[in-house]
Formats: sequence, structure tokens, C-alpha cells
Amino acid sequence: MVETGSWVRWKCQFGCGAYGSSLVCPPHTPTAEQTRAMLDEYTRAVLFEAGRREPKRIAAALERELFLAGCYKAFGFGAGPCRHCERCAFGEGCRHPYEARPAMEACGIDVFATVRKHGFVIEVVRDHRQEQHYFGMVLIE
Repeated sequence: MVETGSWVRWKCQFGCGAYGSSLVCPPHTPTAEQTRAMLDEYTRAVLFEAGRREPKRIAAALERELFLAGCYKAFGFGAGPCRHCERCAFGEGCRHPYEARPAMEACGIDVFATVRKHGFVIEVVRDHRQEQHYFGMVLIE
């Protein structure tokens, strides 16, 4: 269902300027091994494609609706770094705990392999003018 890999967080650490900048980015997120253990407790997920800043918002909203409908284990993942605050409140706790969700890649999920496995189109972006694809996921049990 969902592919993970230890190498994924390395791409965050060595390639993303947001590394370590928020509570939903590595090294503050679960490792691929911890994520794999969590994923193994679920049998279903909703995987979706959305606009650039939408996956985290959609994931949090869908997670909430599913929770209120009785799916108490629902958990959402977005894409990319958190953009809720200009500066993360590390020592104080998250100011937006109901909206902030980790990116799939921040938790070691191989987004490329996972979305391709489920029929979505995703390619390496060679130029920032190219169309980019953003994905989110909500686990359901």
C-alpha cells in the first residue's frame, strides 16, 4: 500500500532548506522504521492530489471529519514544509496542532513509489516552471 525508505529523510536533510525548521519536518518527525510500524496498523488510506499548499489543509480537514465519523485512528499527511507560522515555536509546542501535519516524505514515505503504485502521475521536476504534483494521504482504520 505505502512504500517507505530510510533514504527518504536523507533527501530532506541534504537537499531541503526547511530541514529542521519546524516540528513537522525531520529530525522532529518519526523515522521510516517508526512510520512503517505505524502504517502496518492500518488497512486503508485515501491518497489524493492537490494544489501546492493544499495537501496539509485537506489532510487535516479529512482526518477531522473521519475522526468525528467514528474513525478514531484517522491520521493525515501532507506535502512539504509547514507554512502556518513564520517561525516554529519549538519549545512552546505547536500553535496550530489541529492543522499542522507532517509531510509524507518527512516521515520516510517514498512518495514517488507510493503514488505511482496507485496510478498517479509524478515525475522529477527538472525546472521550477514545470507543473508540479503535490499529494497528501489520510490513513483510515
